[in-house]
Amino acid sequence: MLDSRAASFRRARGLMPDQEGYIIEFHRIGNAVKVTAMDPRTLTEVSMVGDPGAGEAELTRLVVRKLEYMLAKRATSPDKN
Repeated sequence: MLDSRAASFRRARGLMPDQEGYIIEFHRIGNAVKVTAMDPRTLTEVSMVGDPGAGEAELTRLVVRKLEYMLAKRATSPDKN
């Protein structure tokens, strides 16, 4: 359970073995927690809001899944430049 009001940072490994890991940030906001994940290689960042009772492991799993979805989506979509 997340009790701290201050943001906490973690590193999480991705599903792909060649990845160095993602930067995960937890920030408690009232009765919710904002979880942000960033890929330092591509500078892609995603966020989600969840229940602190879900625990850090589950929230980390969900935000990493969202980040990897966005990375895969960007890899398959044509450039829009």
